[in-house]
Amino acid sequence: MDELLQEFIAETRETLDVLAGEIVAWEADPTDRGRLDAIFRFVHTVKGSCGFLDLPRLARLSHAAEDVLAAVRDGKRMPDRALVNAVLAVVDRIGELVEAIDAQVALDDSGEDLLIAALAEGREFVVQAPAPTGHRSAARSVRLNVDLLDRMMSGMSDMVLARNELARRVREENPDPALEAALERLSATVADMRETVTRTRMQKIDSLFSALPRMVRDTAASLGKSVSVTVEGSDVELDREMIEVLRDPLVHIVRNSIDHGIEAPAVRRALGKRENGRLTVSARQAGNQIIVEVIDDGAGIDTDRLIAKLASNGARDERDLRALSARQQLDLIFEAGLSSKDEVTEISGRGVGMDIVRAAIEQIGGRIELDSTRGKGLRIAIHVPLTLSIIPTIVVGVGDQRFAIPRQAIEEIVSEEGEAIRIDHVGSATLATVRDRRLPLLPLDERLGLKRNRDTQMLVIVGIGIGSYVLAVDSVHDTEELVIKPAAPAIMACGLFAGQTLPDNGRPMLMLDCSGLAADAGLVFTRETPVDEDAVEAEVPGIQALLFRDVDDTLRALPLAAVDRIETVAAARIGVSGGKLRLIVDEQIIPLIASADTSARPTIDVVRMTDGAGEIGYAITEALDIVALPDTMADPVVPGMVAGVALIDGEPVEVIDPFWLFATERAEGEAPPVRQPTCLIGRDPWLRGFVAPMLARAGYRVVEEDAGGTADAVLLLDGQGADGHGSDDAIRLTAGAASTPGAIYRYDRAAILAAVEARVAIRHGDAKRAGVGR
Repeated sequence: MDELLQEFIAETRETLDVLAGEIVAWEADPTDRGRLDAIFRFVHTVKGSCGFLDLPRLARLSHAAEDVLAAVRDGKRMPDRALVNAVLAVVDRIGELVEAIDAQVALDDSGEDLLIAALAEGREFVVQAPAPTGHRSAARSVRLNVDLLDRMMSGMSDMVLARNELARRVREENPDPALEAALERLSATVADMRETVTRTRMQKIDSLFSALPRMVRDTAASLGKSVSVTVEGSDVELDREMIEVLRDPLVHIVRNSIDHGIEAPAVRRALGKRENGRLTVSARQAGNQIIVEVIDDGAGIDTDRLIAKLASNGARDERDLRALSARQQLDLIFEAGLSSKDEVTEISGRGVGMDIVRAAIEQIGGRIELDSTRGKGLRIAIHVPLTLSIIPTIVVGVGDQRFAIPRQAIEEIVSEEGEAIRIDHVGSATLATVRDRRLPLLPLDERLGLKRNRDTQMLVIVGIGIGSYVLAVDSVHDTEELVIKPAAPAIMACGLFAGQTLPDNGRPMLMLDCSGLAADAGLVFTRETPVDEDAVEAEVPGIQALLFRDVDDTLRALPLAAVDRIETVAAARIGVSGGKLRLIVDEQIIPLIASADTSARPTIDVVRMTDGAGEIGYAITEALDIVALPDTMADPVVPGMVAGVALIDGEPVEVIDPFWLFATERAEGEAPPVRQPTCLIGRDPWLRGFVAPMLARAGYRVVEEDAGGTADAVLLLDGQGADGHGSDDAIRLTAGAASTPGAIYRYDRAAILAAVEARVAIRHGDAKRAGVGR
């Protein structure tokens, strides 16, 4: 509330500074409807804000002035000198009260009744120059136009580019250490200023959450329900433009949760639930994303009802819908025109809903996820970028031109020459088959009228929410975080570009509008229904992996779950420090693994791996393809970096063990693996990509779903739920190195395997072996 009050004071001050002159000018020309409307809007805004902020004296004065001005607007009164004097006096008093509120001092209410009486027709009031109150405090903030903030951001971007160019020239000419030190100080200052300018566009998400308690109360009351709401993470900051885009989708989701999800009190009593429904709205930052969650304890999504609705209106075939995975059936809620309500109310039932919500979220580069448990509730998670100003992109080339594509829109990048790729021409259309997935192919050179300079192409698989297609380009260059600005109107009007940017090389570049390219090509999508990866209760062998040629010319593969990105770096950024090979990238130092000497190369491709907490780089010669690892592999002679040798397309491929890489970097000591039956892991990417392969090599069958509760051991990370298993029986892994009661550091391989062995022994009644993990 304090922030809202300060904002009200700042806005009122700003308007008062110019309003007195407006009133006098309006008196001179009573027919000036524009000035009259401006004065009316001011007192109307003050009245509305005072009611919300509980400022009764201000509300009383502004309400009286609003009534008089409304009469003038309706032609019932003329703005004579007496009326103008009275309005000026009321406006002056409003200013005095605002300053007193800001200074937190008392101001008596003597004379306010006379001010209001003077507004009546036929009354005279002599305006005196208002005496200075002495209460006005020094300004602590400045209100800036958003366009000015955008120009500041653009200027900072240019400054960063100039700094990068200077850094390149300094490195090339081998300067003295003093010059390098000065450049480092400049870089630190520029980075700090860019962070500061970026934060000027940020706003606490509390401005989005503050209206929710009242809305929940009113909506629940209108439906005869009782719902309590908990708001968490109000201090999280987000780009103010993102907040405005999120406002309507969040309101719709919350109202849907109350109307569709949370049951009536009588129904909840019959189900053994509390009569008072619970709704939690939270926000948190995860990397360069903000995650907004809405969780209710209602009935969840009735997928059978959704299928029946779609089948009854002829939109989809019921047999096809029943064949979908559980996750895909949940996503049916996003079908256009679908409503699970039989009756139309003021809240819902009109068939305009979650499809609009999803479209709004995807338009800003976000995504929405559902997690429903029948009879227990629904969790909706909205992932959006931290800011629209700086967007992670991948730079591609066609001919002599380069273009940026938002990273969030790219699903995968493959070479046209890959074994799993086939290009077919069907009539006037071109289709690309990528591992049995058939997608329309758009050559970017043809769409933009450019000339190619290579015979082979790179294929960028682009997802635009409602579908995916393949964009054929000559080359893929780098990943960059770019500041995007609108291009010239003629360029934006064509619908193929989302804006322009200036990358580190100083050459202006356009960012592609992936949805616009699809529309220009006439592509029409329905929601895809491929095999749902999350629905496959996977034996972890057979996971996706990046196939690459190592710098020692050996074919190797790395599980895709550990790969964050691939980028080309200059050899000058690589060096030995502290006895280890390290890489300087993105103003940080990360460990680098190289199987051979790379010092003779001017540039090197680096696979950047992450476990969510840190990074490791792996030097490669060339990324070849994304492949599925076979179920069986030949064991290595000596345990270490190579987990095994797989046969892929008839060639032996060494499979890298990401668990070993990170564990070697952060922990010491290993134990020989033991072999036992089934492990259930939580739904976490780190568990899936790091722990699961280690357990699989140790002989365990690893699953993510275990409805029958037959798993011998359950492994969870940092407070996850146990999905049908008692939380007390789970092996808890912690992300921090510090020990916590009952938890195991996630890179302590020996402790993890010992704990699993002990759990399995307990399950099978082997008391001797059960003592291993105690």
